[in-house]
Amino acid sequence: MKVPLLLALLFGAVSTLHLRTVKSNSESFLGDEITLQDGEMPENEPKEAPTGELTPLEKEEEWYSGMEDDPEEEGAVECDSALDKEEEDFQCPKEEDIVRLEGSPGCKNCPRFLLVGHFRTFNHAQYVCQRCYRGNLASIHSASSNGQIQNTVRGLNQGQVWIGGRVTGWGLCRRFFWVDGSRWNYANWAAGQPSFYGGRCVSFYTQGGRWLLDSCERQLRFVCAY
Repeated sequence: MKVPLLLALLFGAVSTLHLRTVKSNSESFLGDEITLQDGEMPENEPKEAPTGELTPLEKEEEWYSGMEDDPEEEGAVECDSALDKEEEDFQCPKEEDIVRLEGSPGCKNCPRFLLVGHFRTFNHAQYVCQRCYRGNLASIHSASSNGQIQNTVRGLNQGQVWIGGRVTGWGLCRRFFWVDGSRWNYANWAAGQPSFYGGRCVSFYTQGGRWLLDSCERQLRFVCAY
């Protein structure tokens, strides 16, 4: 009788010890959970960046912000720089360097044209027209105006002169416009023009009066309207 009794007492003691151990572990687990709820960060959570140091997201936003400040084309910066340098010692063409075209008979409000004999890039030519004659590179809206200009420039050895047409967009989305803001309602393109592989500015053939797209950086004589 003593042996079964001792075994029962021993079993009871082991069971009691096991329950205390489980309870202790449960309390420890709940304590950790409560601590996290009080605001402490677990070790595997990202920590805040030290003061003054950018997070990866902030660094990415700063990079994109810097990209927005960049010019769309390097050519635009070079052109502005060249115009600034030219303006420092700028002089309008002398009277002997220009040829004034006779206006249309009986038309008081029609634009007047003049041919400038200096060789300039497209943007520089437009600058001269605005600065010296309060006008723009010529826009052409009729066959009579086209013929009027051609009669004046046909004697030039230079094969082309600038007029005020430009291109915006690419491929099938191209659009032609005049730098003076007037409507594009007339064109007199040469055969094979306007080419998809040409430039972005419109020049005028002195022989025949046809138009073509050319590099805007090419230096040509030019026609102003004022």
